[in-house]
Amino acid sequence: SWALGPGLEKFQSPGKGRGLRALHRFAVGELLFSCPAFTSVLTVNERGNHCECCFARKEGLSKCGRCKQAFYCNVECQKQDWPMHKLECSSMCVFGQNWNPSETVRLTARILAKQKIHPGRTESERLLSVTEFESHLDKLDNEKKELIQNDISALHHFYSKHIEYPDNAALVNLFGQVNCNGFTIEDEELSHLGSAIFPDVALMNHSCCPNVIVTYKGIVAEVRAVKEIEPGDEIFTSYIDLLYPTEDRNDRLRDCYFFTCDCRECVTKEKDKDKLEIRKLSEPPSAEAVRDMIKYARNVIEEFRRAKHYKYILCELLEICELSLDKMGSVFAESNVYMLHMMYQAMGVCLFVQDWEGALRYGQKIIKPYSKHYPLYSINVASMWLKLGRLYMGLENRPAGVKALKKAIAIMEIAHGKDHPYVIEIKKELEAH
Repeated sequence: SWALGPGLEKFQSPGKGRGLRALHRFAVGELLFSCPAFTSVLTVNERGNHCECCFARKEGLSKCGRCKQAFYCNVECQKQDWPMHKLECSSMCVFGQNWNPSETVRLTARILAKQKIHPGRTESERLLSVTEFESHLDKLDNEKKELIQNDISALHHFYSKHIEYPDNAALVNLFGQVNCNGFTIEDEELSHLGSAIFPDVALMNHSCCPNVIVTYKGIVAEVRAVKEIEPGDEIFTSYIDLLYPTEDRNDRLRDCYFFTCDCRECVTKEKDKDKLEIRKLSEPPSAEAVRDMIKYARNVIEEFRRAKHYKYILCELLEICELSLDKMGSVFAESNVYMLHMMYQAMGVCLFVQDWEGALRYGQKIIKPYSKHYPLYSINVASMWLKLGRLYMGLENRPAGVKALKKAIAIMEIAHGKDHPYVIEIKKELEAH
């Protein structure tokens, strides 16, 4: 099929199932293809900041007169979104404070509604259709099956008025598909904006040394080359955060996507030594002490994730970060990825409580090791430069601000494209000050 453009084809990738392959050369920064969302949902916390329909960020959005919870650019966006918003509008009024379906449930309700409205293939499914998604049902353990049943219950509870349900087996399958093939959309600082289904993007297989990056322009996904791509090369994106060492990455890939990666980075483990850097001490810590500290680090990362989820008080979150950094710092160097993870979380808390100096102090420690551990063109590195640049500008350190924003732009021009609204906006920030 020519559908994604003449330079790309669907093929059987040895040992990886379906995949996407290049038929001609793509230069670094070149757009391979874009894919409009099959369906999308704005996250609850961003209501009023972004249009529900197109995810545009602007002041003075108009709100839905019925539920007063959904906001739109204009009446066109509101009309276009109504078939999806009506799944929730009256339900939010009826349930009030008790309306709390997960984002996965909200997205799945929209898939069912979209499939009813548009039973044929859509422009989001040029090479892969939603019905062809892998669900990995055979690999689900009891815990995962239970979580899916909870989601199915919530789907019935909050959406019964508007949706014709397939049977339970079909719903289990659909949730399995959404869990493995859904995308989260983030903004330029990697804040979570929502979730969406991009079927043609889901065709790409994973590598920890990817040759493309997926970015978002509203609710359209764009795929650009971050390495030279030759005819016949398979197109690989990364499904996960590439900061972490090989074992952690593969634990995550097995848990979420049910495979183990065999990319060059996973075979050579080349970056692992630097990622697990040990503090330089006259008496180096024993192998056992290192092993124990890695175990502690993984546990504290999980503990923090839960604490954040259960809305702990912010000073408690900051305390978890500071205590764990103190403890890990007896064995790990500051460039160790487990140290960086907790610094990043601490920086997030500082930003949230508007402690700009505190956030800047953490960011300054993070940025250099980030640039070493991540691939050459990384959205994680770009967004850190961007946060730093905006913090410097806000604290009136213009020279440092300009330098940091330019670093962000250099990466984003490749990953997002020179004409992306984010890039244009950051260039304006450079001129404004």
